Amino acid sequence: MIAVVDYKAGNLTSVMKALHVAGAKAVLTEDPDVVRRAVKIVLPGVGHFAATSFLAEHGLKEAIEERIRAGAPFLGICVGLQWLFAGSTEAPGYEGLSTFPQLCDRFAPGKKVPHVGWNSLAIREGSQLFAGIEDGSFVYFTHSYRAPVINETAAVTNYDEPFTAAVERGNVMGVQFHPEKSGAAGLHLLENFVRLAC
Repeated sequence: MIAVVDYKAGNLTSVMKALHVAGAKAVLTEDPDVVRRAVKIVLPGVGHFAATSFLAEHGLKEAIEERIRAGAPFLGICVGLQWLFAGSTEAPGYEGLSTFPQLCDRFAPGKKVPHVGWNSLAIREGSQLFAGIEDGSFVYFTHSYRAPVINETAAVTNYDEPFTAAVERGNVMGVQFHPEKSGAAGLHLLENFVRLAC
């Protein structure tokens, strides 16, 4: 069972529908005990980084950390990717999971935000999340803040500057774009996640 975590900020209906099309048995939950029983976890998200405080306040952050330590695959989407970092300048004082120690930041002054639309990906070799997805594939973004390019970046895109489109380290993965709105490439990515060995 895949737990899709509801923290009152996600694009939940579209994500659930896409996961079911990808062959997943997915349940929507805000119950930490359900998360602790999950084989895999998806954290979708839209909106403000401060909304992720719900995770710590309701015991979900602790439950997610436990499952990640146990080896359960985790996929963060949009704000869900940003939450994997130490935090975001969008909400100073609100902590992320700190899997990656860097901060997410707003696009450079003068850039039109939010960044909305289809961008191509430069995919790094060896990614399990992007297996079978062609380099240069287009996916759909909508966001004003972005993660820096780091060693664990699995795919890069550009909005006048390069930024992390996807990150991957072991069983922890995240995508800044919305696979549930990214056509065949997005569905393929979700199928890869559903099929990952646990």
